[in-house]
Amino acid sequence: MRHNLIASAVAAGLGLAALAAPAPATASPQSAPSVSATDLEALKAQVANLQAQLDALEERTEAQSDINVANAQAAEAAQATQAKLDTLSKLVNDTKISGRMYYDFTNIDDTKNGEKTDKSGSAFDIKRFYLGVDHALDEKWSMNLTTDFQYSSAVGATELYLKKAYVQYKASDAFVLRAGSTDLPWVPFAEGAYGMRYVENTLVDRLKFGTSADWGVHASGKFAGGAMEYAVAALNGNGYKNPSRSKRLDVEGRVSYAPTASTVIGIGAYSGTLGKETETVDAEHTANRVDFIAAYAAGNTRFGVEYFQAKNWTTVLSAESDKASGWSAWGSVGLGQGGITLFARYDQADPSKTLDPTLQDTYYNVGVEFPIVEGVKLSTVYKHTDRNNDSKSVDLETNEFGVWGEFRF
Repeated sequence: MRHNLIASAVAAGLGLAALAAPAPATASPQSAPSVSATDLEALKAQVANLQAQLDALEERTEAQSDINVANAQAAEAAQATQAKLDTLSKLVNDTKISGRMYYDFTNIDDTKNGEKTDKSGSAFDIKRFYLGVDHALDEKWSMNLTTDFQYSSAVGATELYLKKAYVQYKASDAFVLRAGSTDLPWVPFAEGAYGMRYVENTLVDRLKFGTSADWGVHASGKFAGGAMEYAVAALNGNGYKNPSRSKRLDVEGRVSYAPTASTVIGIGAYSGTLGKETETVDAEHTANRVDFIAAYAAGNTRFGVEYFQAKNWTTVLSAESDKASGWSAWGSVGLGQGGITLFARYDQADPSKTLDPTLQDTYYNVGVEFPIVEGVKLSTVYKHTDRNNDSKSVDLETNEFGVWGEFRF
């Protein structure tokens, strides 16, 4: 259109020039039409009008070009913003944050050889506070980081550890592989069957013949619709609080079978030097442990028994050999429809059957649990622990009464 207007303007100019030019001497006798000043001014006005239209068209074209550029830039910015939102949304949707806290407010009467110790008295304790972040990279790959914080008035100190830090590959329900620190095959499994971990550790964990997590390579899986389950780990042996290197890896494993949705039977085993053998320190013995559990759980009704037998657990670096064994039985029943639960537990153990055969460890608790809201539970509990031998070289007794609680999200 711009070229057409220019052509029209040029043509009009040429016509005006032709009209304004004098006739040649050889022109025909018939005289050319005369052009008045009025006509000339009219032609000039037409040219000016055409020039104005041309200028206006150029301005509109430039303005439209600016609009197109602005629209393109806005579209690019919108796409970039949407990409960031999609990334943020995926990060949020694929990341889960969880927390769990065990706490108590109790009075302790602790004696050694009949005399009260500094552990006696009343205090508030945070037994454990776990904060976990779990992120799924895709359907097969994920990672987890879980911190473990505790404060104990008995030792007057706070502690913070990495309990879990692992990368997971899940090929299927039948095969899950983890590398790093994560749950070991036995203790967390026993905690799930017991159901009252916030009140007390399970038997093996309480007596320090095992722990709940360690650094290593862990494999687990479920078969037969989840009825059959296995877990095995090659680990450092020092526990999750101490990731130091040892000369050789320990091994822990478990297999379990759930005949019904409410019952489970499990068998476990452990073998290794507990991280104590290094290039400069040789182990005298290999520590071994076998475990058994049978449990029933339906709602707030639970019954179960756990048994373990260990050899050389405390004498890995000693020339002497020793054995230990113990069992635990627990039960709980609901009281009414409000979720209030009456529970009790009894442990009996021989911590040193060879070196100190008269040494006995007895523990029991009895309490009532009150669910407050979802994720919050409180229990009023009485606990008793007694460890002694015939020679009275070991004579420890603890009685504790108070409130224990669990908070989780």
